This record gives sequence, structure tokens and C-alpha cells, in this order.
Amino acid sequence: MKQKAWQNDRVYRAIVDDLLAHQEVQELVNYPQHHHSDRLTHSIDVSYLSYRVGLRLGLNATALARAGILHDLFYYDWRETKFELGTHAFIHPRVSLRNAEKLTPLSNMEKDIILKHMWGSTWAMPHYWESFVLNIVDDWTAVSDFLNPVTDRLMTLSTLRWVRRRS
Repeated sequence: MKQKAWQNDRVYRAIVDDLLAHQEVQELVNYPQHHHSDRLTHSIDVSYLSYRVGLRLGLNATALARAGILHDLFYYDWRETKFELGTHAFIHPRVSLRNAEKLTPLSNMEKDIILKHMWGSTWAMPHYWESFVLNIVDDWTAVSDFLNPVTDRLMTLSTLRWVRRRS
């Protein structure tokens, strides 16, 4: 199986490996996320892409990487579980923040990133550029996760057509 870029990025790994070592984080693999992904894979994808964007923009890439791992740290299927106090989009950032605070100390920026990562679906306005970045990357990753089977199929079909034309 081919390794993903984040697995070979030693600087990124030094930032997040302590979080990934927690059983509570590893358990996210057991929860579906956006139809074609699990929550752990989604969280790592959001974390690494946010980290890379943060580096390019001169932002706090460490906070982005760590908050990205923790931003969806909840243990229920959001399609099935309903809340009296609001929608999943409203509730889960608070649940994730509470769970993250049990695992590791968080900076004010990391707390804001986790709590505000659903801005647009919620009214809580981000206080940092990093919170906006993770919000956008999370949305992008969710759409990509959902569309992966379609894009994979299209790429396979176009590759087959190209091969047939060359034969």
C-alpha cells in the first residue's frame, strides 16, 4: 500500500504523533465520515492539508496540524444521533473540544480552531486566520471525500479510453 505524503513528513509527524498515539484518536477509524471515508482518515487529511496551507501563508502551522487531528473528536454516527439542543453541526465542535481537552493541553488558538471549524453552519465567528483556513480545508476535504468514488471512476474510464486509443 502506497504511503501518503503526511506519513513521510518528519516535521509534521513530530507535531502530531503524540496525538495519533492516543487510543481515543485511533478509535475514530471506527466511525464513517462523509460516506467514503472514516473519521480518522478525514481528520488526518484536514490536519495535513491545513498544516501545508498554514506553512505557505506564514500562519501557525503547528496549531493547524494539532487542531486538525482533534477537530472531529466525537464518538457517534452523526447521521443517526440527534440532539435536543441543536444540529450536529452546532453540537459536535463543542463535543470535540471537550474530548480534546481531556487528551492534551490546548492553546487558545487551537481551541478556537476546533470550536469554530463549522463557521457558516454556526454563528461562532473565528478569531484567527488559522480557524478560517481549517474551516475551508474541512469543507474542501468533505466534498473530496464524498466525490472520491466518482472522480476515481472518471479517471479510470478516461485512462482506459486513452490506452485504447494508443493501442
